[in-house]
Amino acid sequence: MKRLTKTSAVVTAATVLAAMVTTGVFAPAVHAATARYEAESAPATCDGAIATNHSGFSGTGFCDSTGTVGAAARFTVAATAAGSATLDIRYANGNAVGRPANVTVNGTVVHSATPFDSTGGWSAWATRTITVPLNAGSNTIALSATTAGGLANIDYLDVTTNGAAVGRRMESLGRGVVAVRSSSSAVLVSWRLLGLDPAGIGFNVYRSTAGGAAVKLNSSVLTGGTNFTDSTANLSQANSYHVRPVIGGAEQASSGAFTLTANHATEPVVRVPLRAGGVVKFLWVGDLDGDGEYDYVLDRQTSPQKIEAYRRDGRFLWQVDMGPNSTNQNNIEGGSSTINVGHNDGVTVQDLDSDGRAEVAVRIANGVTFGNGVRFTDSNNNRQHIAILDGMTGAPRATAPVPTDYLADGPMYARFGVGYLDGVNPSLVAFMKNRIGSGDFNLMFAAWRFTGNALTMQWKFLRGNQNLPDGHNTRIIDVDGDGKDEIVEIGFVLNGDGRLRYSLGPQGIVHGDRFHIADIDPSRPGLEGYGVQQNNPSGLRDYYYDAATGNIIWRHSASGTADVGRGMVGDIDPRHPGMEVWAFSGLYNASTNRLTQSSTSLQPWPQLGLYWDGDTTMELLNDGKFEKWNPTSPTTTNSVPRLLTTGNYGAVDAAQGNSPVIYGDIFGDWREEVLYTNAAFNELIIFTTNQPSNTRLYTLAHNPAYRNAMTFKGYMQSHHVDYFLGAGMATPPRPNITYQPR
Repeated sequence: MKRLTKTSAVVTAATVLAAMVTTGVFAPAVHAATARYEAESAPATCDGAIATNHSGFSGTGFCDSTGTVGAAARFTVAATAAGSATLDIRYANGNAVGRPANVTVNGTVVHSATPFDSTGGWSAWATRTITVPLNAGSNTIALSATTAGGLANIDYLDVTTNGAAVGRRMESLGRGVVAVRSSSSAVLVSWRLLGLDPAGIGFNVYRSTAGGAAVKLNSSVLTGGTNFTDSTANLSQANSYHVRPVIGGAEQASSGAFTLTANHATEPVVRVPLRAGGVVKFLWVGDLDGDGEYDYVLDRQTSPQKIEAYRRDGRFLWQVDMGPNSTNQNNIEGGSSTINVGHNDGVTVQDLDSDGRAEVAVRIANGVTFGNGVRFTDSNNNRQHIAILDGMTGAPRATAPVPTDYLADGPMYARFGVGYLDGVNPSLVAFMKNRIGSGDFNLMFAAWRFTGNALTMQWKFLRGNQNLPDGHNTRIIDVDGDGKDEIVEIGFVLNGDGRLRYSLGPQGIVHGDRFHIADIDPSRPGLEGYGVQQNNPSGLRDYYYDAATGNIIWRHSASGTADVGRGMVGDIDPRHPGMEVWAFSGLYNASTNRLTQSSTSLQPWPQLGLYWDGDTTMELLNDGKFEKWNPTSPTTTNSVPRLLTTGNYGAVDAAQGNSPVIYGDIFGDWREEVLYTNAAFNELIIFTTNQPSNTRLYTLAHNPAYRNAMTFKGYMQSHHVDYFLGAGMATPPRPNITYQPR
């Protein structure tokens, strides 16, 4: 029996889950037109019986089909207009094997052998999400068993129409105003342009000195880059800055304010206090308190491990103790609640139920103590669960079991990320592995959706013995432009419904350490990928491919095998169209496969990209150094012109070796922040640009591909937007998103 225990209370996890399930699991919040069709209610029909012998169902029962091929559950649904619709099919399958079904609409099979995998028990409900075409008026949707086991138990069908035009439910961010001293007499003030801001929006900048009245600093409305240099401030006193948007000549409501303290150091840094504690390896951002600005969740690499949450000003919120099963921190076969070792994490942060406040997702096991003091216990130390924690308290809002397909081989390490698999709602996606004896690895992907009161598995995918190479990173991005995200590994891609889209294995791709997906070639439709290889027996070093189809466009090989441990993508040479790609065999223009810098001693190191100085070409983040490679006068790799050295400001990166705890567009304009801790691990050191820019781009955090990337860790690699960001770029298209109320 697994249970949540506190000294004065005992609550079983099963009870918590059952209570959450019966309150209406997985009814997507209405974003267009959503209707629920219960399997037990006319006009639905069931080839079998309407049963009630398993708990957790919605309504008054569920369809328990006969055990025959062709046994069906049928629903008559209405659509006001012809078009695509999203089906959320709630089901349970207590068998160890799946019960696939054909999905037909008006007599036509639109999805064949749709998997309805084991949910781990007949009272453990999951949701399969698919898209189908509907006619205007009445439609008959049937789920028909394709095996002799019959259907999984079917609870209900949620039908959502006209959802495509609404877009993704993303964070309603504030302006993220920040100010740093850029010289002894000047302050750079920077703020966000939001994804849905009108094209003609302008801004006024205000300063309040020592608590006095606010004074407008700009003489005319600012319509260029969203930053401003204040050269008139009395820097011996505290100065508070805010901005007011101007639309159609009228000032709008004020943003939140940022205060630069009196006699502040001249540095491109914001410092945030932390409690004393152990080494920090990773940090995640999310709006925990609903004020529109990012707060911080971080790990402590102690034994046992900890997770801590802080408001953006450093106010401590809560701590989770990962318990005795986090003390084994082996990077391949560690404990069942161990987080953030090797290429694994098992934690992420995002607003998963679209209520305006972020949650924390974490893989847990026996002995984890949540932020409210409640302890999770399970009689099997290897059995694992997913917990969704309240961002403000660290208390569990929902839990769900990790599928046990590979439990016999021990607990599974995980990489977590968030994507929009249906194009509208965020889903938690987990990459999970464990070792088979001392040899190969099991690999499972699974997706869950959290609806505010329940966490429901959408699907799982087992690699088995398929030729599907994986690596140390995962990306979630819309590779085919249909508005819905795919899950991308270095050697294969899953569609958002958990089905295999393609594998690069048959084209000779094996394991590798780094890969990228971006609009590398803006003259070519869609997105492209670039990856590197580790000890490929064919001699393959790196390759460039179509991200939607997996078709390899070009490849570089050499005699013998090599461990190509790094590879990078970005526009660092404006003389050539599109982006450059490079590993350790020279710098190439991707679109032409032209070797533009053949000397490996003069190419930059392929670590991380960074947007910092204000132009649209990429800077480089390499082992605590911000660098700007000069293509017309290149210098040796270890002497690339340096913009900043993080160690000069007290930053350390001991836990990661050569990477920050996170980097991304956290506040200010579209350029990126880089976060480290100090040597005592009691302060965040946040690098934010001190250089003005006329470039006007909406915050990268409102770009779907970029925001997804910020939820992943693994071996840290560069984030990318889904449009071309580089020299000569066009104005990016408006993102297809909606803000959630806060």
